[in-house]
Amino acid sequence: MAAMLTVSTSPEPVSGSIAPMPIPGHIDPVPVPRAPFARPDGRVDLIGLSKDQLRGALAEAGMEPRQAKLRAKQIWHWLYNRGATDFTQMTDIAKAQHPWLAERFAISRPDVVEAQVSTDGTRKWLLRSPDGQDYEMVFIPDADRGTLCVSSQVGCTLNCRFCHTGTMRLVRNLTAGEIVGQVMLARDSLGEWPSQPEGRMLTNIVMMGMGEPLYNFDNVRDALRLVMDGDGLALSKRRITLSTSGVVPMMARAGEEIGVNLAVSLHAVTKDVRDEIVPLNKKYGIEELLQACADYPGANNARRITFEYVMLRDKNDSDDDARELVRLIRQYRLPAKVNLIPFNPWPGAPYECSTPERIRAFSNIIFEAGYSAPVRTPRGRDIDAACGQLKTAAEKKSRAELDREAEEKQAALA
Repeated sequence: MAAMLTVSTSPEPVSGSIAPMPIPGHIDPVPVPRAPFARPDGRVDLIGLSKDQLRGALAEAGMEPRQAKLRAKQIWHWLYNRGATDFTQMTDIAKAQHPWLAERFAISRPDVVEAQVSTDGTRKWLLRSPDGQDYEMVFIPDADRGTLCVSSQVGCTLNCRFCHTGTMRLVRNLTAGEIVGQVMLARDSLGEWPSQPEGRMLTNIVMMGMGEPLYNFDNVRDALRLVMDGDGLALSKRRITLSTSGVVPMMARAGEEIGVNLAVSLHAVTKDVRDEIVPLNKKYGIEELLQACADYPGANNARRITFEYVMLRDKNDSDDDARELVRLIRQYRLPAKVNLIPFNPWPGAPYECSTPERIRAFSNIIFEAGYSAPVRTPRGRDIDAACGQLKTAAEKKSRAELDREAEEKQAALA
């Protein structure tokens, strides 16, 4: 699901973000880049910089180029392998140089506004950026893995009607530093430094938090490259999944430039129903989306595309819907599996969850056709951390209120 986490505005150490802006209706608003946000203290935040950018920042600050190359390698190791948050921890850098570095550079983490733990062990953090924007991340522990659900935007552009995050406005993109900062903060909280390939609780990352990752492509790509770098966080691309609601023009680039697993928020198999619950379908229809899935680089039976399908009572859960889903997968010859997601309720939601019996019947039809169709066990419902529930307490508008506001804006524009 491309949207799951929270809202507000953040300082930007390096790359472009999105200015607060009115959203023109329910369909495909275009993010507007804004100038980089400068820290009030004038320092450059090192989290989120590539190796070359880190070396360049040191040189630009006045460090001799050969020394900048050496120091960049050392600092990179301390940041991404050891989890250092202060230059004084970097014992292979001369103590006399620590104040010079601290005066010019910062090593940031998102501020934690609130941390909650569910009865099932799921953890949710409400995070705040220096410019006062709030967003969330969730860690889901299982017996054989631990999955971190990461946000890519403050708010969301897409207004999917079953999703609580979709009732929020898009405020801006998160920077690469803010995205990778979520992973580093989770590592801090789990005590998982130094970085190591085995024996970690945090084994998987899903870009399924708040926002549509492919509408923040550059920052998501740059952040995931840091996560996958073998000299640092060293998480395999096979353990990372990017979820999109179907931003078709960016899907091939995602496969080529990021190369992680793909999940698609499908949720319906007919135009009318998908137009209603995933409005992006009005711009990129089901056939166009499925062809983009068929063309996704690297997709095969060993790396199947996951179709996310939220189960909505009497809306998309009939036997005919299940059979049509099978037909579409076969028509496009997709190496696919289907994740069935019981709808997680939230205040003002216009839908109800399908019954357990209906979900089982739907799953059986897909399974008997030869495709995996597991039913996702809801996690973290008691702390609003389940799929589609993430949303800051700062925004509590109902779907009806959001629809009314959108109609009023469109009428005013007309």
